[in-house]
Amino acid sequence: MSAPKGVSELSVPADERPKDAAASRAATKEAGTPDRSRRRERRRGWVTITLFLLPAMVLFFLLVLVPIVIAIYTSLFKWNGLGGPPTNFVGLDNFVRLFEDKIFLGDLQRGLILITLSLVIQLPLALAIAMLLNQRMRGRALYRVVFFVPYVLSEVITGVLFTMVFSPTRGLANHVLDLVGLGNLATTWLADPSMVLYSLFLVMTWKYFGFHMILYLAGRQGIPRELTEAAEIDGAGGWKAFWYITLPLLGPTIRISVFLAVIGAVQLFDLVWVLTEGGPIHGSETMAVTMFQQGFKRYQIGYANAISVAMFLISLVFALGYQRYVLRRDTEGAITVMRDQR
Repeated sequence: MSAPKGVSELSVPADERPKDAAASRAATKEAGTPDRSRRRERRRGWVTITLFLLPAMVLFFLLVLVPIVIAIYTSLFKWNGLGGPPTNFVGLDNFVRLFEDKIFLGDLQRGLILITLSLVIQLPLALAIAMLLNQRMRGRALYRVVFFVPYVLSEVITGVLFTMVFSPTRGLANHVLDLVGLGNLATTWLADPSMVLYSLFLVMTWKYFGFHMILYLAGRQGIPRELTEAAEIDGAGGWKAFWYITLPLLGPTIRISVFLAVIGAVQLFDLVWVLTEGGPIHGSETMAVTMFQQGFKRYQIGYANAISVAMFLISLVFALGYQRYVLRRDTEGAITVMRDQR
């Protein structure tokens, strides 16, 4: 049982009480100083983060979120884009029209074909060339530049270039086929509805595979050479070392490459527009091209915005699902590494 307050104070000598009080105040002050300094540092850190993020957040709000909201709003109207704000509200009729539009359904089919060809041909080709250029050889740096240069060119320049390459009369493609004795394979590349989509894919491969090659090359150089050397010492040949060591460790890079290839195929526009404008007979048309034609040529802005909303939802659902089921281990590993570094 503790003594009463007055008794405890009287039991302490008078000359020691002020010293104990001053010492306790000093100890309390010293104990509170680190907490205050931490709080000040946190506040300064949040202020710094806010100042750096604010311009980017403002631009993101004005250039991304606001257009998305406007597109969703106007997709509910039958509107030609002229004469002021939309007033003819039609609800979900524009979205119902999407599933009845043979052109839009064909766009989905052609998009799936381009995605499949990219995953089966373009990305494995980029991976093979990346593995080849990772070896020691003369002119390795020059080859890397040569393969990457097409990606640096703009889509408009690439489209104009291949318009001349695929010319049926004086094009380089048919001329090369004649030189190697395969003149019977010469065709009207961009004017044949059965060939135009595959011609477009050839251009896409030439244009974009260098980007994926650089991704794979960077990922390969991040793998310690000691692992493959140890595998070779244990008797694993080049193919087994690639299959059991290099390829699994390239998994995060390959998954990011696949994601970019799919999203790029869904949103493909400028290359198609310069090459064919979606023709002939909608043979190379994509969702983005259909959206442009409906909005800026036929002035059906409401329906065009419905197509844009559909493209956005397709990309969003794929991105969220891909991150949830495919990139989950990669993102969790990155977060764990960042926490460990702290």
